[in-house]
Amino acid sequence: MKQEIGKLLHIYLDEIITEDPIETHEFLIDGAAKAINEAGGRNWIPLIVRQTEAEEFKVVANGFIFAAAEEAGIEKVWCIIADDSEKTQHSAKILAQEKTPSINLAKASRDEIKMAIDYLTRRSVNPLKGVKTATATERIDSAPRKYWKESLMDVTKLKCGITRGAKLKIFKEVFYTTPEPLPDVITDVALLNTFTTSDLKKMAKKRGFSGYSKFKKSDLVKLLSTNES
Repeated sequence: MKQEIGKLLHIYLDEIITEDPIETHEFLIDGAAKAINEAGGRNWIPLIVRQTEAEEFKVVANGFIFAAAEEAGIEKVWCIIADDSEKTQHSAKILAQEKTPSINLAKASRDEIKMAIDYLTRRSVNPLKGVKTATATERIDSAPRKYWKESLMDVTKLKCGITRGAKLKIFKEVFYTTPEPLPDVITDVALLNTFTTSDLKKMAKKRGFSGYSKFKKSDLVKLLSTNES
């Protein structure tokens, strides 16, 4: 029988499978199991599952409840039926705090960037030591981030405390980007400064400028930032 999406059901535990391991200390699972038993064998926070067969379900989110129910030794657990979409699974895992929300840097607002960096620097595990939220927010928000590559290596060039290696890895746990294509003619100073002197000379040649061969990078940026050619 196909179950209705969103319905609350009391399902036998042996009809439910899970593939995602629970990375929670057994002390917490044991405590939750006792809480279930003290509540008369009822889990007041439901498990989120999707139906895979007539009498078979798979855990979508709240896997901690599944582990606690097993430890409690109860036969049935209360569940909410979710659909099969990735969007639903993504949403459910975020609500269950099993997945960290992520932000597209190409479109993120200044407040979103600030809030996310503040979250990262306050985490008890792998904090971005030495990173000042105000400084990092200012430099990232001012950078031409809508053109940044998916590697996010550009953030390490801002001297905001986020360096290659472990810190960049932590940064990428929250931030990602879907870069926009570069414009045919670039006049934005911040964006021009991200290119090498050699690249800037190629741009100057393409735009028909002359007399730039001995220019320094700062002179090339000034030249290319004009709308002339």
